[in-house]
Amino acid sequence: MLVSRFPYPLEKGDKLRAFHQLKELSNHFEITLFALTNHEVKPEHFEKVQAYCSEIVVHQQSLFEKGWNLFRSTLNGNPFQVGYFYSKRARQKVNQLIQLNSFNHIYCQLIRMSEYVKNEHTIPKTLDYMDALSAGIQRRESQQAFYKRWLFRSEARRLKKYESMMFDFFENRTIISQQDQQLIMHPHAKQIVCIPNGIDASFFETIQQEKSYDFVFVGNMSYPPNVEAIAYIDKRILPLFPDKTLLVSGSSPSKKVQKIAAENQQIELTGWVDDIRNSYASGRIFLAPMMIGTGMQNKLLEAMALGVPCITTPLANNPIGTKKNEEILVASKPQEFEEAIHLLLSDTNKYAAIQEKARAFVEKNHQWDSTTARLVELIESTKY
Repeated sequence: MLVSRFPYPLEKGDKLRAFHQLKELSNHFEITLFALTNHEVKPEHFEKVQAYCSEIVVHQQSLFEKGWNLFRSTLNGNPFQVGYFYSKRARQKVNQLIQLNSFNHIYCQLIRMSEYVKNEHTIPKTLDYMDALSAGIQRRESQQAFYKRWLFRSEARRLKKYESMMFDFFENRTIISQQDQQLIMHPHAKQIVCIPNGIDASFFETIQQEKSYDFVFVGNMSYPPNVEAIAYIDKRILPLFPDKTLLVSGSSPSKKVQKIAAENQQIELTGWVDDIRNSYASGRIFLAPMMIGTGMQNKLLEAMALGVPCITTPLANNPIGTKKNEEILVASKPQEFEEAIHLLLSDTNKYAAIQEKARAFVEKNHQWDSTTARLVELIESTKY
């Protein structure tokens, strides 16, 4: 199993998916994990992952490696996303692992890791696109300063081409949702198997927490779609509710998020918290106006499991597949968010009904053991 980030702690979506899939896969296979990292892995984080692996090989990339390969990407046409995570020394380690072991399968998370194994043709391989990265970059283009837009436009084109090309190097391909599957520009994209995310069982436990905030938002706060969501709440929603408060929790708040929180007294920013469930449970409503980005928003699944009614956009709801106005409320414009908020705050029966139905939906459709079972079937059915 190859991953571009060491899969612990769980502060990013790709790490969360990798960790929980690794945990479930270890019930069926012996796993060697190869992981890239920017920093030395803490012993306690290593131990968390080691429990599910027969061997772990970590390669810490140097700034020189990243810089050199980003430069090479300008010449060879590969996406910068791929170049940034490539290392010749890491490639040598992967080749050595393959030579010294009798692996039955290679599982590669994200196209950024496909360069390491795309030309390995003696072992069947599965590529987890996870989401359509090209579409995510394309959607972020409009949010950039005019002098940066050309770079995002170019990267989106490179990624779209690379996503299609990598399809033919792997026997199996998976992705997080049908919405993302449709954004992979390959004539046989429908063959990509949709394997949604799940959530940890701890989110189904009852959390006794006072509702100190009207709204809550949780996520990696350096991730551009999350940053834009906070900016949207700040500019378009909170002015409609001057007496309401918002709690924002999550790792690595960007300077923009810090500035917004500092200038708006309605917002409290906590940064990283040890048990994120307490942050979810502190809010009456989970607000997620996701306007850009791809993939599946685990924050919504976690909030629903904890009994916090959610209001989000069609972009974020479509991959999950919840029923509008029954398990979740969906809005696209400030007026629609305003109406949805008023509905939840004024109608206790509606609030309770959404709590109950949302929790039941997540429990039925988004547990890691059941979502990963399809991946296990794919791996077991693909042999040379």
